[in-house]
Amino acid sequence: MQPVVRLRSAVCLLGRFPALAGVDLDVASGEVVLLSGGNGAGKTTLLRLIAGLLPLHQGEAEVLGHNLARNRTEHRRYVAFVGHETFCYDDLTARENLRFAARASGASASAADAALERVGLERCAAVSHARLSAGQRRRLALGVALAREPRLLLLDEPHAGLDADGRAVLDAVLEAAAGEDLTVLIASHELDRTRSLASREVVLTAGQAHAAVRP
Repeated sequence: MQPVVRLRSAVCLLGRFPALAGVDLDVASGEVVLLSGGNGAGKTTLLRLIAGLLPLHQGEAEVLGHNLARNRTEHRRYVAFVGHETFCYDDLTARENLRFAARASGASASAADAALERVGLERCAAVSHARLSAGQRRRLALGVALAREPRLLLLDEPHAGLDADGRAVLDAVLEAAAGEDLTVLIASHELDRTRSLASREVVLTAGQAHAAVRP
């Protein structure tokens, strides 16, 4: 079976700095892969490369069968990235943001409503993004990703800013991933929590994947 992510000697530059300096990585369908490593190790850059948000400078990169060296936008319909910014519209309600995201990616309104329930924001459905708390905004960002019905979910420090209930919501999504044929890459410093949710761990150091450790 073709891997969801396949990288060979992948190099990505930020300016002249090699943020990724020759990464080899295979990720199979349904895996939850934890990316660990210190600040500046290349975790966020790796996620953004896979998402098609940064260009590949050398090596090979295929995501969902799409060659990122040739075209880094074709696969985006099937990929959802949740980073530090929510990228939601302040003047739209929680439900409106979810339905807009679903419609833009070709998913249905029912997918948006299901995502609203899944992230526990039903009571905030009619509240604008601008009026949500920081934790609620983080939940909404996750909901927007789920409303797109992605095949690959990329999460950058997703537990940050969440209260206990929000963390439980996120953990439930990760635990259900394999059964939903959803592949997840999660970059996190909260190793005690995320190791128990991951199928394996990839350690990044100075822009290279040095080790793969079974939790």
